[in-house]
Amino acid sequence: MIRIEDIVEKVRRNHPEDELDLLRRAYFFSAREHKGQVRASGEPYLVHPLEVANILADMRLDAISVSTGLLHDVVEDTLVDLETIRQYFGDEITQLVDGLTKIAQISNISQEEQQAENVRKMLLAMIKDVRVVLVKLADRLHNMRTLQFLKPEKRRRIAQETMDIYAPIAHRLGMGKLRGELEDLAFQHLHTEDYREIAAQLEKRRPENEAFLKEMTGRIEEKMHDEEVPYVRIEGRVKRLYSIWKKLRSQAISLDQVYDLVAARIITPNEVRYCYAALGVVHNAWKPVPGRIKDWIATPRDNLYQSLHTSVIGSKGQPFEVQIRTEEMHQIAEEGVAAHWKYKEGKRGARDDDDALKVLRSLVEWTQEVKDSKDFLDSLKLDLYPKDVYAFTPMGKVIQLPRGATPIDFAYMIHSEVGNTCTGARINGRMVPLRTQIQNGDVVEILTTPSAHPSRDWLNFIATSRARNRVRHWVAEQQRTESIEIGRKLFEKEATRFQLTPKKVLTDDNAEFKHVANDYGYGRVDDLLAAIGYGKLIPRNVIAKYLGPEKFAELDARKESRLRTGMQAVRRLIRMGDDAIVVRGVDDLLVQRARCCNPLHGEEIIGYITRGKGVAVHSKSCKNVQALMVNPERIVEVEWAGKPEKAAYAVKLLATTENRTGMIAGITGAISDMKTGIRDARASVAPNDRGRIEVTVEVFDVKHLDKVINSIKSVPGVLDVERLQGAA
Repeated sequence: MIRIEDIVEKVRRNHPEDELDLLRRAYFFSAREHKGQVRASGEPYLVHPLEVANILADMRLDAISVSTGLLHDVVEDTLVDLETIRQYFGDEITQLVDGLTKIAQISNISQEEQQAENVRKMLLAMIKDVRVVLVKLADRLHNMRTLQFLKPEKRRRIAQETMDIYAPIAHRLGMGKLRGELEDLAFQHLHTEDYREIAAQLEKRRPENEAFLKEMTGRIEEKMHDEEVPYVRIEGRVKRLYSIWKKLRSQAISLDQVYDLVAARIITPNEVRYCYAALGVVHNAWKPVPGRIKDWIATPRDNLYQSLHTSVIGSKGQPFEVQIRTEEMHQIAEEGVAAHWKYKEGKRGARDDDDALKVLRSLVEWTQEVKDSKDFLDSLKLDLYPKDVYAFTPMGKVIQLPRGATPIDFAYMIHSEVGNTCTGARINGRMVPLRTQIQNGDVVEILTTPSAHPSRDWLNFIATSRARNRVRHWVAEQQRTESIEIGRKLFEKEATRFQLTPKKVLTDDNAEFKHVANDYGYGRVDDLLAAIGYGKLIPRNVIAKYLGPEKFAELDARKESRLRTGMQAVRRLIRMGDDAIVVRGVDDLLVQRARCCNPLHGEEIIGYITRGKGVAVHSKSCKNVQALMVNPERIVEVEWAGKPEKAAYAVKLLATTENRTGMIAGITGAISDMKTGIRDARASVAPNDRGRIEVTVEVFDVKHLDKVINSIKSVPGVLDVERLQGAA
C-alpha cells in the first residue's frame, strides 16, 4: 500500500510552496472515517483514497486536489457531512468534495438514466472547477485497476461506461497516458479473449521488439549527435493493446502490417526548430514510408496535442514509427489539462481558459435541455470525440475534414475539378468504396477520370457543405441542360401544329419571342425552354402569347379540325379509346404508360417528363415513384381523359396458396367466373412449402382487377393475392 509520506514528497517536488500538512490531516481524517470498511478485494477501504491521491500527485496537481482525492468518498460512504469537511478543511476542498458527492449520489431511476445524470452533473461541476473531473478520472482509474474483484456483469457495465464516457473525456482533456490505461483496462474486460490473444502475440515478440527498439534508439542518438541536433532523451514504446485491436479490426490487417506497432520517441528542448531538424535526421538515416508523415505541430489537434509522426523502414525492412516533440509538448500529450494547471493571480483553484476545456464546457449549454437519457448519452458519446479528422494526401499535405467525411469530401477539398471527376479512392493503399468514412491519420489517394462526373447518390453520404454545394450545382446544371432539350422538343412539336417553323421562332434574332420570354420572367430563351422542360410552362400557352389571341384562335380551330379525325383513328388502333391519359392542361402531348407499373384506368397516377420520350405515367403506388420525387420540377399532373373502352390490359398476379392438389384449377375457375381471359399461368413450390401461382389476366380497369383478385381470394386454400409490378 502506498504511504502518505510518499504522496507528500511528490507534491513537495511539484509544489514546494503548498501547505503539505493539509495532506497529512486529510489522510488521518479519511483513515478515521473509513475505519472498518473494506473493498471487494478484501483490502482496507483506505487503500482506495490513498491510490487516488497518488494518481493525482503523479499528475502534478496541487495539495488541494490531492487532499480532495483522500477525502472524495467520506461524505458518500460515511456519516460525515459537508459542514464537518468545511470546519476541518475550508471552503475550497468542501466545494470539490461536494461536486464529487453529487456526481456519485445514488437515485431510484434506471441504470441508464442514472448514468446520464451522473455525467451531466460531472460536466456541470467541471464548469466551476475542472479539478472535480480530474479527481473523478483518478477515482475511475483506480477502480478499473481493481475491477477483477467484482462480478462479471458489473465488470462489463463499468468497463463499457469507462470506454464510452471516461476515456473520451480524458482524451478531450488531452490526458493521453490516463486515457490509454483506461482504454486498455476496459478492453481487457469487454473483449477478454481478444485481449489475451494480442497480449500473447506481443509477449512472444517482446524480446525481438525490445532489441529492435534498443538498436533504433541507439542509432537515432548516434545520428542526432553526428548532426549536432540537441535532444533531451530518446525512448521507445510498443503500441497499446486497445489501439492495436482497433486498427486490426478497422483495417482488416494482421499484426505484421501495423506500421506503428513499435515507435521511437525523440524529446527535444522547447524549441520547435529542433523537432523539424530531428525529422531531417531520421529521414536521412532511414527511408520514409510515403504518405505517413503527420505534422501535428503545424496543425495541433483540438485537445492541444502536438507532435511530428513519421514511419520509416528499418535496416531489415521492418517499418517503425518515430514521434518527435518538445518537452513541453510531451508533457501536454501525456498529462493534458493537468499539465496546464497554474495559479492565477495568486488565487488557488483558478484555471486558464484552455482550448482543451472549451469543447467540454460547451456541452453544458445543451445538457440542460436534453431530457431523454438515451439521447443525451448517444449525443455525448459522439461529441466527446474529435469533431475533425486530419487526413493526408500521398504527398503529405494535411486535409482537415469534419467527422464522417468521405473520399468525395476529401476530393472537393483538394479542388472542385478533382471532386467532379472522382471515380475511386485508396485509403492507406487499399481501394475503398467512396462512402467510406475517413479516420484520423488516413492517407487518401483520389482516382479521377476526365470524362467522369458527379453522381446524385453522393448527396446521401457526403459530409461537407463544400462538396454538397458542388454536387448540387453540377446536378442542377445537368438537369437544366436536359430540361432545355426536352423543352425544345416539346415546343417544336407544338409549333409545327400551328404551322410555325421552330428554328425561325427560336433564333436569337427573334425579338418577339424574346419579348415573350421576358413576359414570363425569363431573361433568355433557354430559360423559357428549361421551364417548359420542367413542366412549369405549357408550350400551347407560350405559342398563344407569341401569336396573339386572334391568330392563335384561327390556327387552333384549323388544327383541331385537321387532327380530330386522325387522332380518333389512332386511339382506336392502339385500343385507347376515350380512356387516354392526358397531361392536365395540355392536349396531344406524347404520353406513355411506364412499363414498371403499367397503370390501369382508375388508378391514381402521376407523370414524369423523360428525356426525349415525352411523359411517362406511373401509378402512385409504383415502387419507383419515390426515386422520381427527387426531381419535383419534372413531375406533371396527369389524368384519365374519360370512361374506359372495353380494351383489355394484361396484369400479372401472384397467389400464395396451401401446397395441395387442385389449387390451379380452383384459381383458373374463379377467374373464368369473372368472364376474364387468362394469358398465362405458372405454378411452383416455395422453400416454406407454400404454393406460388403466377397468373396473367386481362382486365379493363382497376375496378375489374379488384373483382378478379377478390374472386381468387375466395378460393379455399388461397392465402394471399398480390399484383406484380411491371408489364405482363
